[in-house]
Amino acid sequence: MQQAFWTHDLDPVLVSIGPFDLRWYALAYIVGLIAGWRWGMKLAARSPLSIEPDHIDRFLTWAVLGVIVGGRLGNVIFYHPGQYLADPISILKVWEGGMSFHGGLLGVMVAMILFARNNKIPLFSLTDIICAVAPFGIFLGRIANFINGEHWGRVADVPWAIAFPKAMDLLPRHPSQLYEAGLEGILLLIAVTVAVRKFNGLARPGLVSGVFLVGYAIARSVGELFRQPEVLMQTLPFGTTWGQWLSLPMFLGGVWLIAQALRKAPVPMPAPTKTPKKKQAA
Repeated sequence: MQQAFWTHDLDPVLVSIGPFDLRWYALAYIVGLIAGWRWGMKLAARSPLSIEPDHIDRFLTWAVLGVIVGGRLGNVIFYHPGQYLADPISILKVWEGGMSFHGGLLGVMVAMILFARNNKIPLFSLTDIICAVAPFGIFLGRIANFINGEHWGRVADVPWAIAFPKAMDLLPRHPSQLYEAGLEGILLLIAVTVAVRKFNGLARPGLVSGVFLVGYAIARSVGELFRQPEVLMQTLPFGTTWGQWLSLPMFLGGVWLIAQALRKAPVPMPAPTKTPKKKQAA
């Protein structure tokens, strides 16, 4: 086996100011949420459904809570229950990394259901917009995983293999975080953007949400082929991984949403409002 192309030595801390550390991981979440918030308000302004930019503006706080609480609890329950039972206080150390996408998704889903009900707006008018902007945040999150040196890949004999000190063995491994950034971030962003722009996705409630769920499930399942499975999850049937099993209901639910959305005629887009021209003084 050839030597690693590079030994990972990136500092997870971007800048330290006194006792305060700004980590790349936290910055990725902040930038992703702010970018998604701004982009989501623009999409809401174009939506033919009864959702306004103000709804997206007010949903930001709900999204933050859903992502953080759901993502952290998902990591605890799905992947490391024993570790956190031994040290419960570490559950609160979100800034050190350790978030589950599937847990974060469940957290945001609960937040969207409650927000839509409280504000009396169609659920899919909200989920479609959130799913249209989410891949950018996922991309940043995977880049942050790479900088943190976590969620490393399987042992590999490729020219670009990287040794991750946190893996302890320093064997050359796939930089699977970067693969997932491309699959779950860039390619998924292209897929949902095509659904919005080419297939009038915002006028077909549930279509963009379905494309996101199917696209993420496929991207994650492919990425899992290169990602080192969690220690406690290495004996699953058929050589599968826990991430692939968690993605299966996403795939099935997404297919159902796409089928339902395409069965119905799109909601008519509102006619653009023309601003009357001012008459020039004679």
